Amino acid sequence: MSKELAFIGAGKMATAIAAGLINKDVLSAEAIIAADPFEASRTAFEDKTSVTTTEQNKAAIAESARILLAVKPQEAENVLTPLKNDLQGKLLISIAAGLKIAKLQNWSGTEKIIRVMPNTPAMVNKGASVIACSPSVTDDDKAFAKKIFSAIGIVYEMDEDKLDAVTALSGSGPAFLFHYIEAMTEAAVALGLEQEAAQALLVQTIAGSAEMLQQGLGSPEELRIAVTSKGGTTAAGLESLASDDFKHIISNCLTAATRRSIELGED
Repeated sequence: MSKELAFIGAGKMATAIAAGLINKDVLSAEAIIAADPFEASRTAFEDKTSVTTTEQNKAAIAESARILLAVKPQEAENVLTPLKNDLQGKLLISIAAGLKIAKLQNWSGTEKIIRVMPNTPAMVNKGASVIACSPSVTDDDKAFAKKIFSAIGIVYEMDEDKLDAVTALSGSGPAFLFHYIEAMTEAAVALGLEQEAAQALLVQTIAGSAEMLQQGLGSPEELRIAVTSKGGTTAAGLESLASDDFKHIISNCLTAATRRSIELGED
């Protein structure tokens, strides 16, 4: 086995992970191989990473003891089952949303499973990933997984039963934020601003606010209070949000997403 990591699936998320590993000098292109049945996906992966690809999953996993599964959840069983004999004893890192460790062990034939919930900002090296490990995973295995996902953002380790809430918060979270940006931009346009300018101002406001939190300039509550003058414009807007029970709306959103993640895992 000549490779440090083999990808099963060479789509956008796999490409982002591989590119992050190479750009951060975590792994070289020569240390990675990827398999995908679609020529367009292989070509895009190669163009972005210079990694060798193959059409055959068996050929890829024969090259490494560490496998990263990056296929759609509904495809995972059909992909893994034919590889059962080849995967025994290997480390399988899965980013297939909703698929529990026990199910992955059954399909793959290996006890060493690391389940990961990444998110799409990994494509710009701003990902937020959470890993959950089966008991057979070694400290070295765990360190390797954390090294991979640290190359594209931040990484936390949690028990598997937390991953449904993680899926709702950071997995689905980008879509909720994009929807917020859509709504804010539409409201600004209705108030007379040009759409391009409104969106640019809002995106910069969100990026700057996030940076203030990352730099430790205060908690969300402290920073909100600092912007809010009594009787001012911010206070008026916040009072409107409170009257519409904004926190309850957000709670319902995350609860619904978490519930659906649980349902998908039970299918």
